[in-house]
Amino acid sequence: MPAFLRAVAFAMALIGGAATAVAQPLAGGTLRIVVPYGPGGSSDRAARLLADGLSSRIGVPVVVENRAGAGGRLAAQQVRNEGNSNTLILANPAIMVVAPMVFPDAGYDPDKDYVPVSQVTNYEFAVAVGEAVPVREFSHLLAWMKANPEKASIAVPATGSLPHFFALMLGERTGVEAPVIGYRGSASVLTDLIGGHVPMAVDTLDTIEPQHAGKKIRMLAVSGERRSPASPDVPTFREIGIDLTATGWNTLFAPATMPADKVRRLSEAVAQTMRDETLRERFVGANMVPVSSTATQTAEALKAYHAQWEPVVRRSGYKP
Repeated sequence: MPAFLRAVAFAMALIGGAATAVAQPLAGGTLRIVVPYGPGGSSDRAARLLADGLSSRIGVPVVVENRAGAGGRLAAQQVRNEGNSNTLILANPAIMVVAPMVFPDAGYDPDKDYVPVSQVTNYEFAVAVGEAVPVREFSHLLAWMKANPEKASIAVPATGSLPHFFALMLGERTGVEAPVIGYRGSASVLTDLIGGHVPMAVDTLDTIEPQHAGKKIRMLAVSGERRSPASPDVPTFREIGIDLTATGWNTLFAPATMPADKVRRLSEAVAQTMRDETLRERFVGANMVPVSSTATQTAEALKAYHAQWEPVVRRSGYKP
């Protein structure tokens, strides 16, 4: 056999071996992906989209389990002790970066108790108002807040969440601050915003945009580098003169006690799943940026995000 053909055959054997290793059924049965918030939010939607494709990769059912409470810390405390089971947590910076900084008794150490498996998405933030607030531009919202301080409050999906700190950061940049009200998930935020029980909200773009498109609320600005293709009528903060961009992420973590080989196999399976074009289109259609990354690449990305958000949290002076 010519050298070239031998090389091709060897490469195909390696690829086939890797595919077989990933496709081999995961020992122990069903894989659980724990979402630390209630149904309906960005993390929940990302987990459910991923679960649809991941099951065929690992040969067992993938179940999404919502464990809301304490801004996500409750789930993080529980999952760290489940290393002998097939359990992962889909966490964001609020849980793995912010909480350990501001809660002396967070109940877990993200560096010691968890290992990164694979990043799944990036996301942006948006500011929206309900129909009861008579404004259509962000500058008008600031004027309304100044004129109505007794009415002004900002709903966020959880106390200590990234939308919470983005709201604080926004108040710092604009000089117009308002009380921040933490809810138990995005679904409750949207219910109260649409019902007129709270005047404005900060949440992830993928959560806010569908309600804006349905004309149930009005989205006034987004935190990305450019406008959302789904809502080209809504400007970025930079476009309206506020030098502010910010993103968050959803990343799968395993308890540190999970065997390293199982973590590696799951990381490979998730990365392969997230490269599927059909699945990526579904994420984009949900206003989330899909990411395919190895455990090593994920660990490097986490360092960069930590450097971005830690100064924000420190400057805010936030105390639980």
